[in-house]
Amino acid sequence: MRVSFVLLSLGLLLPLTAQARVSAEQAAQLDSVLTPFGAERQGNAAKGIPEWTGGLTQVPPGYAGPGSFHVDPFAGEKPLRVVDAQNAAADEANLSPGVQALLHAYPQSFKLPVYPSHRSFAAPQDIYSNTRINAEKAVLSDGGNGLEHAYAGIPFPVPADGREAIWNHIARWQGRYIDEVAATAQVTTGGGYSLLRERLQLLSNYYSPQKNADSLKNTLYYFASELLPPARDVGRKLLIHETINQVIEPRQAWIYSPGIRRVRRAPTLAYDTPIDGIYADDTDMYNGATDRYDWKLIGKRELLVPYHNYAMEKPGRPIAELVKAGHLNSDLTRWEMHRVWVVEATLRQGQRHVHAKRRFYLDEDSWYALMVENYDARGELWHVNLAFTKNAYDVPTITPVNIVYHDLVARSYTVIGLRNNEKAPRQFHLTPPPDSYWTPASLRRKGTQ
Repeated sequence: MRVSFVLLSLGLLLPLTAQARVSAEQAAQLDSVLTPFGAERQGNAAKGIPEWTGGLTQVPPGYAGPGSFHVDPFAGEKPLRVVDAQNAAADEANLSPGVQALLHAYPQSFKLPVYPSHRSFAAPQDIYSNTRINAEKAVLSDGGNGLEHAYAGIPFPVPADGREAIWNHIARWQGRYIDEVAATAQVTTGGGYSLLRERLQLLSNYYSPQKNADSLKNTLYYFASELLPPARDVGRKLLIHETINQVIEPRQAWIYSPGIRRVRRAPTLAYDTPIDGIYADDTDMYNGATDRYDWKLIGKRELLVPYHNYAMEKPGRPIAELVKAGHLNSDLTRWEMHRVWVVEATLRQGQRHVHAKRRFYLDEDSWYALMVENYDARGELWHVNLAFTKNAYDVPTITPVNIVYHDLVARSYTVIGLRNNEKAPRQFHLTPPPDSYWTPASLRRKGTQ
């Protein structure tokens, strides 16, 4: 199906306003030609993209159950081809500018092992049902800086513009509670790196089964982190209350510093504030307020993207085997052909940010931003971010294994989500802490225990 026809059939070429709801007729397509999240059900055999038939809803043989590392359901597959700097011209139409830039920057080592494509994404039925309701009720508020009448599902499965599309990423389904221990590596030009281990917890208020669209109180989620050994500042804790509309109510953040044994506010933890080798709104590929950019929905493309990267999370794999100079070990990555929404963000006149333009490639099936390109004020490509994902089929959802932030100028990068040497992977099935846990007072109590 041609992209232009898809856009026209969904009414995306019409001059819709930010307050326009999807019609009942358009929403009905989520039960027929579109998936419950708004992707095209049909594939493209010529490109190797299969039809979506419900996704991966059963755990593969050998999976030990919740709390254990995921078994790769596609472990027996071999690459169809390997794209490198020497043969990339044959795949030029399948490569984003960011990926092409990485091939050019590291012609001897960066490559894309291309595997058969699997549209494995699935979500629980209640999330599908809520998405169907959102399609006809959800709207953007306050110039597109917040959501109204949206709850526990994709807000805009049939997006009218770029701002709605990026909100689908921000509010996407990724589980209700996440608890993990993982390391971040900041890798130098020569391949040396330092590690930062943290415990990370995220509790979604937006997807809470006890809430509804009227009781969210402008809160998207709660996030907590704690630095672990061997970090120099062991015991430093961070607590975030992530608001939905961050223009009328900025994100609230508190830090506990063990050196002074005090909790203090962190009011500037947003936009392009540097944090452990990346910028604040680069976390999770994009998060936070949308008000500094003008957003444009470019359309869809069929591209090679990182997908089903179970091999990168193999338990016990030495970090040095994965982390190499310039980029992660390409032999351990997996790329597939998928359809993505392309969204461009251009810095608004009078606003400030180190990234003057950004381009996002949102997975059509899950709405996760699989790739991001960030440009400087001169219009030069500067940072290329890649999310190497897997299907957490026990949830189910698509979740990152590692997210890599490449600096093309410094020729360094930061990789987060290193769990190979931890006892367990990201946890989705633990009972979340009570509401009192997510308060500054609790942060202070935990810090002095």
